[in-house]
This record gives sequence, structure tokens and C-alpha cells, in this order.
Amino acid sequence: MKQYSKIMLLITMSFLWAKELELGSTLPLSEIKMADISGKDVSLKDAKGENGLLVIFSCNMCPWVIAWEDRYVSLTNEFKPQGVGIIAINSNEKQFDSVDSMEEMQKHAKELGYNFYYTMDQGSKLAREFGATRTPHIYLFDQNDKLVYRGAIDDNARKPDKVEQTYLADAIDNMLAGTKIDPTVTKALGCGIKFAK
Repeated sequence: MKQYSKIMLLITMSFLWAKELELGSTLPLSEIKMADISGKDVSLKDAKGENGLLVIFSCNMCPWVIAWEDRYVSLTNEFKPQGVGIIAINSNEKQFDSVDSMEEMQKHAKELGYNFYYTMDQGSKLAREFGATRTPHIYLFDQNDKLVYRGAIDDNARKPDKVEQTYLADAIDNMLAGTKIDPTVTKALGCGIKFAK
């Protein structure tokens, strides 16, 4: 009976972790400092631009991240000059001493030409608070720190030239223009975040 209770508790906790932020939610844990690949400690508040913040839960090794991450760079080139801050967060705590160590993050970012913050989420606090479960998992906040879009970058990770719906770029364009974002939610596809417990 004790074993059954433990299993039920773990299942319940996993559902609690998986509950995603609702649209319109305020940016959570905005002042928690995280180690960045630059050697500095930064928070979501530090990363935010005057017109919003794009939060990407990411990592080094997931094939979905590898397929999409060149678009992280191009999105930053396009939207950072328009006042949208960008931060990628690695919450794979189970792998912080191996493939997702800070040293590996720095190496990976250099090889891929990352032009945005890439931080380590100790204790996976932010991933849990956001309800992020995948890499990549996208959350877009407006200038008032309200969540306006969450989900995927676009509709084709593997074949950039076959993309038909640029969900995230469209959402940012609409956010900046003050027009309706549609869709506001898409399905995040990727590897599961490697929580330590």
C-alpha cells in the first residue's frame, strides 16, 4: 500500500509540474539569477527588452533543439533590435554534470553562434514554475510581462524550407503591432526536460 501511495504521489507531482502557465499569466520568477554562458548571473528581468521577452527552454543535445536552434539565432537577429529580449534556459538538471554542463553549454553556444542569453536553471525551478516539459518549449511575454503565446517555433523543425506556419515570428509581429495573435497556443514538440527528481 505504501508503494502504491508513493507512485500516486509521483504521478500527481508530475502533473503539477506539467501544468503550463495560462495565457495572460505574469512572468514568474523574474528576479532569480541564473548562471549564463557569459560568466555572469542573469535573470529574466535582466533579459527582458523594452517590448517583451522570449523565453526558450532548451538544451545542448536534443535532436529537436538541434533542428530548430538556427531559428533561435535568426529570430534574435530580427526581433532583438525591435526591443524583444531573448533568453534560452537549460533545465536538464539530471545532465548538468555531463552533456548539459556549463562548459558544454558554452562550447555549444559558440559553435552555433548563439547571440542571446543561455542560462542554467539550477533545481529546474523555472521549468517547474512555467510548466515547461519539452526542449524547445517557447513562452512569449509582452512589454507588460503578460504571457501572450506559448508552444512551438513553427510547424516544421526538420525542414526549414517546408515551414508553412511561422507561429512564433507571427506572434511576435502581432505583439509588436498590437494586433491579435492567432494561434496563441501550439503544441511544443521536443525531448522531455530531464528533471533531477
